[in-house]
Amino acid sequence: MTDLPALLARSVRHHADRTAVRQGATLLTYARLGELTGRLAALLRTKGLRAGDRVAVALPNVAEFPVVYYGVLRAGGVVVPVNPLLKSGEMEFVLRDCGARLLVASPSCSDEAGAAAVRVGAECLVADPATFAASLKAFPPLTGTPGAADDDTAVILYTSGTTGTPKGAELTHRNLVGNALTTARTLLDVGPDDVLFGGLPLFHAFGQTCALNTAVASGAGLSLLPRFDAAEALATVRRDDVSVFLGVPTMYGALLRQGIGRALPRLRLAVSGGASLPVELLHAVERELGVTVLEGYGLSETSPVACFNAPDEPRRPGSVGRPVRGVEVRLVADDGSVVGPGEVGELVIRGENVMKGYWNRPDATADAFRDGWFHSGDLARVDEDGYYYVVDRKKDLVIRGGYNVCPREIEEVLYGHPDVAEAAVVGVPDPERGEEVAAVVVRKAGTRVTAGELRDYVRQRVAAYKYPRIVRLVEALPKGATGKILKRDIVVGPPTPSSPRRPRRTV
Repeated sequence: MTDLPALLARSVRHHADRTAVRQGATLLTYARLGELTGRLAALLRTKGLRAGDRVAVALPNVAEFPVVYYGVLRAGGVVVPVNPLLKSGEMEFVLRDCGARLLVASPSCSDEAGAAAVRVGAECLVADPATFAASLKAFPPLTGTPGAADDDTAVILYTSGTTGTPKGAELTHRNLVGNALTTARTLLDVGPDDVLFGGLPLFHAFGQTCALNTAVASGAGLSLLPRFDAAEALATVRRDDVSVFLGVPTMYGALLRQGIGRALPRLRLAVSGGASLPVELLHAVERELGVTVLEGYGLSETSPVACFNAPDEPRRPGSVGRPVRGVEVRLVADDGSVVGPGEVGELVIRGENVMKGYWNRPDATADAFRDGWFHSGDLARVDEDGYYYVVDRKKDLVIRGGYNVCPREIEEVLYGHPDVAEAAVVGVPDPERGEEVAAVVVRKAGTRVTAGELRDYVRQRVAAYKYPRIVRLVEALPKGATGKILKRDIVVGPPTPSSPRRPRRTV
């Protein structure tokens, strides 16, 4: 195995003149990327950075991100990516929790980041694109790499904190290098002639491993888009001759609503992750893009790729594929016993991709690891050929009158309706049945389907205890930085006259 800076050093040697990063009119060759990361590493050393020190990075998908990311690693530090949209108090929590003494921030969030840094006694460096490269000229590039050990922490990724405060997943050089090489070589077959779409946030595991680190490991190009917009994304794909598109389901839905318009001759493959891709949407995207869409599965704690529909194997629409190289997966019941094909169980994982633990959270680490397996909290089933199908989050199950209802199943039915653009199913408290099933739906533009019609549509297609008694029509669903629908932020308002029963509480 090797470390992340060594991946960059190899591409600098072999692909010096190739474009490594492009963001609009800004181009960085591998030679230039190597130089700038060396200069930043030298700057950080003058700031007193020592091996293992944490450096928080609050940057969007701009050319400065890979420079800072690899610069910190070349100086021997640990990268702590932070969503630049976080408020000051949220950033303060991350800085205080990981003990970062340095924070590199975008001008767009410098006020919030600076205030957080002051409160924890850290220094905030603002990476202004207009002056960033020039400010590094005074520092001779640091040569060589720190030679980190396989199990040294490279990155701490803070989870979304859907239950309690966020936890920092410690990902090692072995975790991230192994996952990037697996993605590049055995899953996507990425080479120096490829250009990867960089619209997924690089502060997130999906974008960081499958876009940034995979591109660097292959000598490929990375085409960055700071903020996802369907029209801008299509323009970027065409302008930069993108060959591999990486996205989440909501991105693909937005592309369809935008309209592809004309051919994308260089595009050869599309990848979906972050959430389950409804089968109807998958087929629609393939028709419009004219390429195969491969779905995978992973978490921040698994670097992230654990399962994938490899391009050289039979694909199963609706499946997240089979375990990738170096990874074992199985399904277990609540008592820890392994369940067989066709049965639903919790998906547990072990292998070279699994984090070493949660930063300074021994109790949370012990709870997540049992008998050497990381427990994902996701429910899945596996078929006779070893293909996995994620059913739902274990904690997202709606238990209605003692019956388990999987929101994903109801969402799939709703996505089958021609007037539905997006849908999310959640449980709301109910005094009689414990929980009631509620669906929150965004209609396609120009359609007029009613809540009652959607409720009847689902009722005709699922068991009586499963269909949503409550249906809400909204203009948009809350989404996180990666475009993933945030069910924890969904509020089911007061019942309308069309709702057959009135719950006493809302969420």
